Amino acid sequence: MKTFLAFITKEFRHVLRDKRSLLILLGLPIVMMILFGFALSSEVKNSNVAVLDYAQDDASHLLIDRINQSQYFSVQQYLHSEAEIERVFRQGKVRLVVIFPQNFQEDLLHTNHVQVRLIGDASDPNTSNIVVNYASNIFRDYQNELSDNKKLPYSIETETRMLYNPQLKSSYNFVPGVMTLILMLLGAMMTSVSIVKEKEMGTMEILLVSPMRPLLVVLSKAVPYMVLCFIDVIIILLLAVFLLGMPIRGSLLLLLAESLLFIITTLSLGLLVSTIVDSQQTAMFLSLVGFLMPALVFSGFMFPIENMPLPLQIISNIVPTKWYYSIVRAIMVKGLGFSYVIKQTLILVGMTVFFLGVAIRKFKIRLA
Repeated sequence: MKTFLAFITKEFRHVLRDKRSLLILLGLPIVMMILFGFALSSEVKNSNVAVLDYAQDDASHLLIDRINQSQYFSVQQYLHSEAEIERVFRQGKVRLVVIFPQNFQEDLLHTNHVQVRLIGDASDPNTSNIVVNYASNIFRDYQNELSDNKKLPYSIETETRMLYNPQLKSSYNFVPGVMTLILMLLGAMMTSVSIVKEKEMGTMEILLVSPMRPLLVVLSKAVPYMVLCFIDVIIILLLAVFLLGMPIRGSLLLLLAESLLFIITTLSLGLLVSTIVDSQQTAMFLSLVGFLMPALVFSGFMFPIENMPLPLQIISNIVPTKWYYSIVRAIMVKGLGFSYVIKQTLILVGMTVFFLGVAIRKFKIRLA
């Protein structure tokens, strides 16, 4: 145990005097500009929509068809009662619910006034505001067509309600995203140079004659970063609550446990890279291009994943930040429990076991 603690102390000292993070600060803006400029679009497309149609008349069917035919929406579900709205939002299946009132067409033709309700998932305020505006424009265009053809003052009003984030505060989307990126940065990128550094500095021979098992050697290199990352989680949560006024609606203990799991996942991924490459420069470059940028792009933090081409959507499933960002948003913003994030949790556990297992096996080969 004393030898293990000595290894951990050594790694803490290396972390405190490491200056290679400056390379990330200089190279990251260039990579971001290239990737964002050529690979992504800020438009929100193919957003899933659920419809609750009390009217079941020609006018409501026409508008549903127009919504579905729009490049921005895809009608996925037809609800039967308002009690189902909360369920579909909790499951994350839709971004918008459209509610047509009874006698929609009749009221429109006889009273020239009818109200349609649009309910958006404001856990992501920017996307929710965009999809609501897109839907409102569809109704507004239909209203203009009726006015031109019939020369009557037809009026269709939309009533909007934002769940989870009524004030549309950007911090509700910003905090989970920043937490995800920071943990990926400090976890995967920093540990990716830990083992290969021993080879470059000529201290690999010390590990060869060390009485410690390979598993403990690998863990000793991960512990300092795990502690620092967990401290970052606490700092971010304190700033979110007391500075930004963002509530933590779900279980704080569950959020911390899921954050610790993600930290271990990123550390395992960084250690895997460190056992594969032969130089610190290669490790940093691979981590920068291979981890940070996909983490930023495929997490869903800045751009909706469903807006991407199908091949990129498939690739996003193997990026850990996608699942952790979904967990944080579900717990902090929506107040959901473990039963709603069990799928993401199991995926992160599987990734951790795989990354750590391969890293230990590669490290044993290096020591052989």
